[in-house]
Amino acid sequence: MLDAIVWFFSNIGQAFINTGYAISHPGQWLSWIGGLETTEDKQALMRFVYYGGSTEFFFVVFTTFLIITAIGLWRNSFMWGCVRVLEGFANTVGRFFAWAGLLMVLQQIMIIFMQRIFTVAEISLIFGVDWLTKDVSWWAEELKLYNAMIVSLCATYTFVQGGHVRVDLVYSAISYRAKRSVDMFGALVFMMPAAVLTWMYGWYFLWRHLVTPKVSASDKLELLMKKARILKWNVETIGFSPNGFNAYFLFKILLVAFAGMVFLQSIAFFYRSYLERKEGPESEGKYLDRDSLGEGEEAYEGTH
Repeated sequence: MLDAIVWFFSNIGQAFINTGYAISHPGQWLSWIGGLETTEDKQALMRFVYYGGSTEFFFVVFTTFLIITAIGLWRNSFMWGCVRVLEGFANTVGRFFAWAGLLMVLQQIMIIFMQRIFTVAEISLIFGVDWLTKDVSWWAEELKLYNAMIVSLCATYTFVQGGHVRVDLVYSAISYRAKRSVDMFGALVFMMPAAVLTWMYGWYFLWRHLVTPKVSASDKLELLMKKARILKWNVETIGFSPNGFNAYFLFKILLVAFAGMVFLQSIAFFYRSYLERKEGPESEGKYLDRDSLGEGEEAYEGTH
């Protein structure tokens, strides 16, 4: 037990050193952005992969959360500012990618017309541009990408809007302060750990389909540095059909983005629940930016 406590607080202390080193030595983990020309670039990419799903990175994020929370407890206005920024981010991203639903419908209509009426085998967005000319089956399978965008990038937006379906067993029967306590507990014990686990699995799942040799969560940094000598890009472009959609690596990127956004939203929800509990019922929904269907349509908004 004592060893676990020492390990926990030593990692929090080490987080300050790791953050300072990462900021002062960006080339150690970002030089690969310009290309994998040298061994140093390949090692930088391996460091990026390793630390992106590492204990060190977790404690950097966790320590940052503790510091921001401490400042917010001291100045509630700062915490409200964090809530507005995080919820604004979720709303902005969600409102933008929600248009993928319309794009999906329009593309499906185009596929039906081009395939059933004009009986074409290929569809080109711009005539004469080869990389924008794909088989009809490619465009049909790409519709799944729009679905994935909506699910992954609009999840937190839907959460802010109160649009997720919930099963209420005791929540409606308890007091206002008890509800906020339940929300705080849920954000810390369920929402945040679930996002961390999804990130951990999704991060290495993503990179296993982007580079070779394959990386694993169990790989030590020393082993990854050895693998770096033969590192190269190997982006997954395998489709389910010969002429079908072949950019399934984008789904892995969306999974990581989903986990990151849910983690940020769990922080925003925890802060909001704490502040509403502290300030009382009059602060319920404070600064909450929700979409409206118009006057008289309130019954159809949010979750009911």
